[in-house]
Amino acid sequence: MKRAILVLEDGTSFEGVSIGATGTTLGEVVFSTCMTGYQEMLMDPAYAGQLLTLTYPLIGNYGVSPEDFESKRVQVEGLIVKELCRWPSNWRSNGSLQDFLAGHGVVGISGIDTRRLTKHIRDAGVMMGAISTESTRAEALKTIKSVPGYGSTDFAKRVSTENPYVWHRDAKVKGRKYNIVVLDLGVKYSIIRSLAAMGCEVTVYPCDATADQVLKGNPDGVLISPGPGDPALLDYAQETVKGLIGKKPVMGVCLGHQLLGRAFGGRTFKLKFGHRGANTPVKDLETGRVYITSQNHGYAVDADSLKGSDLQVTQINLNDGTVEGMKHSRLPIFSIQYYPESSPGPMNSKNPFGRFLDIIESSGKE
Repeated sequence: MKRAILVLEDGTSFEGVSIGATGTTLGEVVFSTCMTGYQEMLMDPAYAGQLLTLTYPLIGNYGVSPEDFESKRVQVEGLIVKELCRWPSNWRSNGSLQDFLAGHGVVGISGIDTRRLTKHIRDAGVMMGAISTESTRAEALKTIKSVPGYGSTDFAKRVSTENPYVWHRDAKVKGRKYNIVVLDLGVKYSIIRSLAAMGCEVTVYPCDATADQVLKGNPDGVLISPGPGDPALLDYAQETVKGLIGKKPVMGVCLGHQLLGRAFGGRTFKLKFGHRGANTPVKDLETGRVYITSQNHGYAVDADSLKGSDLQVTQINLNDGTVEGMKHSRLPIFSIQYYPESSPGPMNSKNPFGRFLDIIESSGKE
């Protein structure tokens, strides 16, 4: 087994064993508390530009499956685990995680104290880092210092589709009732699958599509998708969102939620270590109900910045009080900061899609 090192930009380092491909990779080091769903996380476009640490100690025991693909390729820059299972056992598996990582050119490291790493990130905040099988600690640290920080890169353009397309993978679902456009800032396949399963024909547009392009086909509603990076860098997408206001029902998810907040004059800010996992409690302020949600985001909407706008905070994170949901006081517009399709994660938060279609129906499907 080949040696590997993980070096953080503050000089903290860990020695372990190489998994996946060999080489050097850089990104923002983050952690997720999910116990399952490692393949979905690896292929989630919202993890672009990041080195993903999984806090659950044993990863890879059920292998990988094409049915769990969330995008066309692995999106993380690297993977950090305590122990990698090299002999998976599951009837759905068609290969090991080790071979999957190597086949996709993903550099990773195992055999390190992920608890120590997670506690360090929790205390110091997320930061840039490098995983390498070929560099010394000093060389890796020098490389980290020479590259742009995570918050200065537009990752949405890196992961978005280049051209519009209609989702045909769920053609077996009959009787399409709604025509939904997804503005792709880094959409997961499971979100599109969920809409298709509810009777929607889904057309996906690139992140830099204009409002006129999105509205050209007269959709019944528009979903602003999740995605990676700082929403403050996406002025072009923010302008598109502004152009949709009052034209069609709009639902924002994760990064789409943040862009809706900014489109109405709100501000966003970077969280110290983000919300990434499948066990985050969210309280609905209108009903009092608490949902256990799946999340992956490093930025949040500033609630105070929404005062005086037409957006109302409808849901909050019970761990830190940050905004998890908003709705417009008059228009058919709402947003959530968590994954409604719960892939991976608990299933009790899937009702936002139904709410979106109800809003489309009640607003007068054109």
